Amino acid sequence: MTPQELKNSILQLAIQGKLVDQRPEEGTAEDLYRQIQAEKQALIKAGKLKKEKPLPEITEDEKPFDIPESWMWVRISSVWSILNGDRGKNYPAKHTLAKSGIPFISALNLNGKTVIEDENLLCLSNEQYQKLGNGKLIKGDIVVCIRGSLGKHGKYPFEKGAIASSLVIMRSCCNCSILDEYLMLYLDAPIFFAEIKKYDNGTAQPNLAAKSFEQFLFPLPPLAEQKRIVAKIEELLPLIDRYEEAWTRLEAFNKRFPTDMQKSLLQLAIQGKLVGQRPQEGTGEDLYRQIQAEKQALIRSGKLKKDKPLPAITEDEIPFDIPESWKWVRLASVIDVRDGTHDTPKYVSDGIPLVTSKNLVDGRIDFKTTKNISLEDATAINLRSRVDDGDILFAMIGTIGNPVLVKKEREFSIKNMALFKPIEASLLDMQYMLLFLRKAQVDMKKIANASVQSFVSLTLLRNYLFPLPPFAEQKRIVAKLEELLPLCERLK
Repeated sequence: MTPQELKNSILQLAIQGKLVDQRPEEGTAEDLYRQIQAEKQALIKAGKLKKEKPLPEITEDEKPFDIPESWMWVRISSVWSILNGDRGKNYPAKHTLAKSGIPFISALNLNGKTVIEDENLLCLSNEQYQKLGNGKLIKGDIVVCIRGSLGKHGKYPFEKGAIASSLVIMRSCCNCSILDEYLMLYLDAPIFFAEIKKYDNGTAQPNLAAKSFEQFLFPLPPLAEQKRIVAKIEELLPLIDRYEEAWTRLEAFNKRFPTDMQKSLLQLAIQGKLVGQRPQEGTGEDLYRQIQAEKQALIRSGKLKKDKPLPAITEDEIPFDIPESWKWVRLASVIDVRDGTHDTPKYVSDGIPLVTSKNLVDGRIDFKTTKNISLEDATAINLRSRVDDGDILFAMIGTIGNPVLVKKEREFSIKNMALFKPIEASLLDMQYMLLFLRKAQVDMKKIANASVQSFVSLTLLRNYLFPLPPFAEQKRIVAKLEELLPLCERLK
């Protein structure tokens, strides 16, 4: 149950007479109703209130639920006067309103409790206020929106003011503050919104006629019982607030949990804690030597450029412990790290797709959003950064990371993109490399965001530390993650 559902449930119990008990000594709603009508007639005789047309009787079919015998169903305008805003020639245009003066209230200023004093609160001059015929506020009036944000409400806290034409004023016919406090509970309760739904005209701009609002059904308890209901709600609200805090924390945890679990699994994987080590599978050192031998053979045959020597790894650089059978290496020592063009070729309507950072989406290349370049420009770019099946793309500028393991179905070129190419596919599992880069991108983004434009350099990527397990263990890590990561997705 959401906090709002809990609050609605409690308010509904209150409005149905089920939150506190009934006490015969407190009299009946009929007694209170007669008292209100007597005071209302006195105000009419004194010229302080207009005489209203008789309201239709309440039929049994209209009553939405049973109420205690000591309560009474009434029309809301039989207890409160419903006053419209001024809609005549003196209604002020928005551009004539100021930031100071006499408050002119719209739905923007209501928060369900009171009127908010912020940048949305516009004011009338005294001259504008004096010209208004209707809709003048006094302290303690309750304001309700009947157009647009239907039902939005608040209690007016200032000495005087006026309402926009989208609102109405509810003014008590008797000098009794607890009646207004009980009304505020009603305006938050499900019955009020059920009444709105019954009378709403259903157009694109929600609209409620003031005459319809006057006919809303209101369950009236004896005055002393209203006081006890309000006191009980005030006692319960802090508990609801505490429930909301706990519920919000739980919801946030539930939303984060699958993603946090994925990150934890990737972290365990690259720390050598996801699967066990097996001596028969050899060591990361053995694998490293094999890769170096293959790399030198490719350099001798001219298929690979000779790199500058990479700096030695110091103890201070090592971010975490790994198994003894693993080896810390720099990325460029075990994989060919290149980049695409950083220039902007001329775009053409029909040609070769140029893949950039924005085209790496959810582990795939989105060719729907790529622009095209000429075959000549693509050929020039591909001389040093041709993408082959099984390579990994990694965004270097703007949106950092989003690594994609390429399943090549068409020719394309790359821009502002790192390209990871295996030196020998049988010596390094590119799925394991992909998983590592998905984890490493988090730290790389922090480094990248330190600059004016998010950017990671080719040097940083080549020098980045990589925990190298034996090849067979890489395969087992990938298999275990392929088993566990989909479970995290299902949790989402």
